[in-house]
Amino acid sequence: MKLIFNYENVFYSFFYDDISGCIHRSREYAMNYVYSGEMVLDNGQEQIHVGKGECVFIPRDHHITMYKKPAGGERYCGIFLSFTRSFLREMYTRFGPYKVPPRTPKLDSGVIKLPHTAEITSLFSSLTPFFDPEVKPQADFMHLKLQEGLLALLHIDKRFAPTLFDFSEPWKIDILDFMDKNYMYEFSLEDLAHYTGRSLATFKRDFKKISNLTPEKWLIRKRLEVAYGLMCEGGRKIGDVCAAVGFKNQSHFSAAFKKQYGVPPTAVSA
Repeated sequence: MKLIFNYENVFYSFFYDDISGCIHRSREYAMNYVYSGEMVLDNGQEQIHVGKGECVFIPRDHHITMYKKPAGGERYCGIFLSFTRSFLREMYTRFGPYKVPPRTPKLDSGVIKLPHTAEITSLFSSLTPFFDPEVKPQADFMHLKLQEGLLALLHIDKRFAPTLFDFSEPWKIDILDFMDKNYMYEFSLEDLAHYTGRSLATFKRDFKKISNLTPEKWLIRKRLEVAYGLMCEGGRKIGDVCAAVGFKNQSHFSAAFKKQYGVPPTAVSA
């Protein structure tokens, strides 16, 4: 069982089961604070363990898998602050160019475990009363808390300023390269357009130039090709292969596999 509620881009989450994993790709910069329990962040190359009282910064458009679980005899509870582009524009106008030397570099892309500071401790301590769903905070109060979170980051490292206050449009990236690396995830066409730095119309037009398939059919074919290779290697259950390549329904996977290869998955795995 899990419960998540949102107060003006400040999210509270409770997880009552033993472990809960989710694929996370936030379009906005964020801070994630663990009030109790434990969170493990996996980017495919390393795992970052975030314990009780710890906080991490998650970059915009950063793909990561989150595992939230009990620890120390306590269920997982967390607070997630999302800094939207409109909020950051407002704060940049209010703060002006934050006081950093010219040509200050941006942060490296990736999750950052934040140091323990008085500002972060104070911020999240003041937010804990709202774990009670019967206590509803006012919108202007939560907006103020987002400002506190932003200032806490700016005080930790001067590189947060050029990173957070970068409002340039994303550069176009290679569509097939992105899809080849992320075929197993559930993306809408709007998501694919956004993550490759395009409008939806431009994405559709560019995709037609590189494939005679629709994006949806391209992804299905890619998943089936990878699944075929995995089953030829042997030693893996069909259900595990199905989930690994991004199919949510094993019967749909079997039907699509037989349509493409002329035999059911069981014939290849055998």
